[in-house]
Amino acid sequence: MPLPKAELHLHIEGTLEPELAFELAARNGVELPYADTDELRKAYQFEDLQSFLNLYYELMAVLRTERDFEDLANAYLARAAAQGVRHAEIFFDPQAHIARGVGMGTVVDGLWRALGASEAKHGVSTQLILCFLRDESAESALETLDAAKPYLDRIVGVGLDSAEVGHPPVKFREVYEAAAALGLRRVAHAGEEGPPEYITQALDVLGVERIDHGLRCMESPELVARLVRDRVPLTLCPLSNVRLRTVDVLADHPLPAMLDAGLLCTVNSDDPAYFGGYAGDNFDAVRSALDLGEERLRELARNSFVASFLEHDEERRQRYLAEVESYEFS
Repeated sequence: MPLPKAELHLHIEGTLEPELAFELAARNGVELPYADTDELRKAYQFEDLQSFLNLYYELMAVLRTERDFEDLANAYLARAAAQGVRHAEIFFDPQAHIARGVGMGTVVDGLWRALGASEAKHGVSTQLILCFLRDESAESALETLDAAKPYLDRIVGVGLDSAEVGHPPVKFREVYEAAAALGLRRVAHAGEEGPPEYITQALDVLGVERIDHGLRCMESPELVARLVRDRVPLTLCPLSNVRLRTVDVLADHPLPAMLDAGLLCTVNSDDPAYFGGYAGDNFDAVRSALDLGEERLRELARNSFVASFLEHDEERRQRYLAEVESYEFS
């Protein structure tokens, strides 16, 4: 029985395993430029964030119908549940689908066919977060939020992802103000490849409640002090950091120093099909590479539920936290 945990940084499109990619390609008559799953897996070697994104968007071509998105989400939820995930807050990238002629309704309805049944089927509670692509225009983000309005009963918040460098958070001030007016929660990727200033902008300009990644906060003692003081959660993705070369080897990851500094860190999988592991795999990897003891692992699991958007159901949050406290490590 794995340690109970919440996953707060997970791109559903990034859970597309090669086997499912080929299955959906065959179903939808899409020709992939790879001979087989082995050849596709060999393409999962990345120099940086952009080299990953190129493949990530290319493979999205196989996602066409509600059934495709339902199958994608169910495959993730089954794997996540097996690795101890009890609650998942799942990102999706509607602009990448709308640009291919796949409408918002197809994406949301398809995902929700899996998410709506997730607790009964997988034992995992879920929430859905719409992400804007930061390398697209601010106008496109506003249009995307407008297209999402009929589906806000199933969308809890907004996020900001894709290529970070050269696309500061301030670019998206207007759409985040609009999202706040709609009562949506706000998160944003910042400080992965971008500078610490992007984290500050995300907090001050976008009003985010959580920082996705946030690794580079460690370059600014003042920013660290602020994040600690305000208890701003960071959704770290250790295996992703190594695969995308933001950290050379896992043993060099700043997670222990971040915890020692008092930061509210969580461990997540990001795009697990591409980065070598799901949530439990990330926990196992940092436990081994960073020599984390049982209480540190328990702290990370506790943090994940504390940082989750479960304010509407505090009873559930407390139940999950009780599972963490009573967990017995083997």
